[in-house]
Amino acid sequence: MSALISVPQSTRRHDLDWLRVLAFGALIFYHIGMFYVTWGWHVKSDHASPFLEPAMLLLNPWRLALLFFISGVALRFAADARGFKALLPERSARLFVPLAFGMLVLVVPQAYFELCYKGEFRGSIVDFYPRYLGFGEGFSIITPTWNHLWYVAYVLVYTLLLAGLAPLLKTVEGNFGCTVTGWLRRHPATILLIAAPFAFYALVLNPLFPTTHALVGDWATHANYLTVLLVGWFAARNETFWSAVDRVLPVAGAIALALGVTIIVARLNLDEFRRIDGFWPVFGVVRTIYAWTVITTLLGLARRFLNWTSPALKYMTEAVFPWYILHQSIIVVVGYAMIGSGLPVWGEATIIVVATVGGCLILHEYVIRRVWWLRPLFGLKRTSTGRRAGAAGAMA
Repeated sequence: MSALISVPQSTRRHDLDWLRVLAFGALIFYHIGMFYVTWGWHVKSDHASPFLEPAMLLLNPWRLALLFFISGVALRFAADARGFKALLPERSARLFVPLAFGMLVLVVPQAYFELCYKGEFRGSIVDFYPRYLGFGEGFSIITPTWNHLWYVAYVLVYTLLLAGLAPLLKTVEGNFGCTVTGWLRRHPATILLIAAPFAFYALVLNPLFPTTHALVGDWATHANYLTVLLVGWFAARNETFWSAVDRVLPVAGAIALALGVTIIVARLNLDEFRRIDGFWPVFGVVRTIYAWTVITTLLGLARRFLNWTSPALKYMTEAVFPWYILHQSIIVVVGYAMIGSGLPVWGEATIIVVATVGGCLILHEYVIRRVWWLRPLFGLKRTSTGRRAGAAGAMA
């Protein structure tokens, strides 16, 4: 056990703080991109086209997995520092309150404008609200809904699950931790084998249980994201894991690059490739390996170059959760207003980017963080504090 827990309890992982901020920043722009690609989304631009889809395909396999990994690390640091008994009430409230507030208030415009866009509702948002709360019978979407806040719901459920399984996690770590650590120390490249269970899920579970983000019945999604969160939990204080990340960085980066090119080539020639027997299962495994090698690469790069702090990082670490909660509603509202405007695509996109980033910045800086009763609604403590455990934050 001592070989596994080799990181001082007071250590703060600034590299993971940076990655968390950057990953949520990428998520915001990913959702802006969803307004412009041909894939289904809440509302769509008049200029929707496949132009951005290659970049979106490269981002999609790992963006949320990285966040769940960091949540696992953060949860481990926080649990070790305070214990689940003290941590759970506070952490549950800091996740549940924003989730409930989001579903009852902030996500409502998303559902309203989506149904207006689809022609399923005519009337004001005031007229819509009672039907939204009444489970909107006859709509093509289930209401009330959490839309992009599904991530908060899943992290909350996983946090409660890990709290209940804490004794088992200690047993697993004690029985197998030293063996895995010793193997990683001798063969650091085997860290890439962590992709194996996700490849299994891609072959067996993903085809049976399409992603719904509905919590109940979303078994493939739970398998993927709970597993990667557990990887973060066990890796958090395992210095051998992080040493292996450092040592395999060039190999992981090369594999990620090669598989990224493969994914783009396959996508650009999809009509030809999909005729090949077994293409989709193989493509799913390729995406899975690509995702883990990208995550490993990003962890290694962040450990080498981003393990430092600054006032800007401290500010962004607090700001990232309110920005996450706010951003998609702003995108949907402004995006819907742009439909039929006749603006060229770059003019329209500039307005949406400025409105989203500016709206999140202004609302967080001048309203949310300064009003004590609003802070908990966006996952912040009632009063600002500079002390946090590990790589923590409300999203842990």
